[in-house]
Amino acid sequence: MKVLDAIQKRRSVRKYKEDPIPEESLLRVLEAARLAPSGKNFQPWKFIIVKDKELKEKLAQASAGQFFIAKAPIIIVGCGFPDHSYARMGRYMKSWAVDVTIALEHLILQAQEEGLGTCWIGSFEEEEVKAILNVPEDVKVLALTPLGYPDEVPRFRGRKSLDEIISYDRY
Repeated sequence: MKVLDAIQKRRSVRKYKEDPIPEESLLRVLEAARLAPSGKNFQPWKFIIVKDKELKEKLAQASAGQFFIAKAPIIIVGCGFPDHSYARMGRYMKSWAVDVTIALEHLILQAQEEGLGTCWIGSFEEEEVKAILNVPEDVKVLALTPLGYPDEVPRFRGRKSLDEIISYDRY
């Protein structure tokens, strides 16, 4: 699959089959995240692979009651290290959130290539997620995504036209 094809076909999946994910597919998905670029190549991330049913249910509760995520065979939790990231991105912020986002997007696109579904979960109570997974205080949770074979074909939700989101030479 070409990259643009994967981007065009990717959808947020909210219904998953219980079929297990082959270890080779999971490793390719994780390898895609590992290879992502980051500010000064600090790679300020860690991904928690959650397979335990009870933990997945607790994470779903901590994610605004989005219980569909617990039905996927795996939930991946993307964490970042603010104190170990490029500190002057744009000369005003630390890069960790952008770095983790890029890595998660690589993961999501490889998941699409593998025939797996994902759904970016940004609605969650960070302190609850950290408590459930024993995440250290100095580590931030950026997002979660279920990972599994889709049991639905989500509709295309549309995108703005290119003319609406770009300009040349000046804002």
